[in-house]
Amino acid sequence: MRSPQTKTLPFAVCVGNAGYTASLEVRKLYQVVEDLDAQANDLIRVIDESGEDYVYPNGLFQRLTLPIEVQRALRLAS
Repeated sequence: MRSPQTKTLPFAVCVGNAGYTASLEVRKLYQVVEDLDAQANDLIRVIDESGEDYVYPNGLFQRLTLPIEVQRALRLAS
């Protein structure tokens, strides 16, 4: 029997915050909100320190592929 597919949560780690020190913390994990318009403009939409989603330059982040167990733990913690 096949187990139901778990939706993956996209995450990125902040690798720079020049110009956004109040909104972003370097080395912190941020949940990515998929936004095709932002991606087309070399931007990434994440839920930042305000708890809201905003777009930032893509170069400030490195996208991550997290193991399912880590994704599950993060989902339960939120």
